[in-house]
Amino acid sequence: MITEQEFHRIVVYVKQKYGIDLSGKQVLVNGRMENYLLRNGYNGYDEYMAKVEKNPKGEEARNLINVLTTNHTYFMREFEHMDFMRKVILPQIKAKEAASKDVRIWSAASSTGEEPYTIAMVLKDYFGLEHSRWDTRVLATDLSTKVLEKAQKGIYLKEQIEPLPESWKRRYFKRVSEMEYQAKQELKQELIFRQFNLMNSFPFRKKFHIVFMRNVMIYFDDATKHQLLLKVYDCLEPGGYLFVGTTESVDRKGTNFKYVEPSIYRK
Repeated sequence: MITEQEFHRIVVYVKQKYGIDLSGKQVLVNGRMENYLLRNGYNGYDEYMAKVEKNPKGEEARNLINVLTTNHTYFMREFEHMDFMRKVILPQIKAKEAASKDVRIWSAASSTGEEPYTIAMVLKDYFGLEHSRWDTRVLATDLSTKVLEKAQKGIYLKEQIEPLPESWKRRYFKRVSEMEYQAKQELKQELIFRQFNLMNSFPFRKKFHIVFMRNVMIYFDDATKHQLLLKVYDCLEPGGYLFVGTTESVDRKGTNFKYVEPSIYRK
């Protein structure tokens, strides 16, 4: 069982490096880490954390995040956002960027890929025959290298792609085994996957029209959340949109975001 001191050490490290607030989640941390330490032959938490702290860019530091962060996601999750994007935002972008033909969307917690692949399918659907003339590639980032690998492979169980419209399943996925389907190359090439820590400074040269940052801020305390929202605001185009999870909200007093409707905000 994890001691108070060991738990505190992990909480401080994860908060400092990744902004994630694990205080009060001792049972979760113990449940997830204990098996990992046993499987990998560690004598205890201190031995493991010494290795992580010694090499924050190393494999064990990455594994710590892979083990501790939940990545619960599915196709068509909070699909009202995709609907709003298609009906309201994409016509605005299409008019505004008629000359550059450049649509910039960032899926900032892409997890195992369901969200960015869905965004890409909506874009292909919306632009139709004109699609090849537009640059609609979606930037998909996550803190966890493990989920990014899964997203890049684009292999999903039959029941995972079940919620998708029939036409999308036929067009964008191929059957690779009895139970599994894989995203086709024409869909995969619409995504750029990168490992990225939201606590770092944002390196983007161009500003985004849309940022999806859904169900991420639940892990952060108010101060961290506030700093993150300021950075997101700066990296959006004027009039750009931010989507957060349907159970999340943005404190508008501390930021300049305008409320559009629940979980949708605008610069």
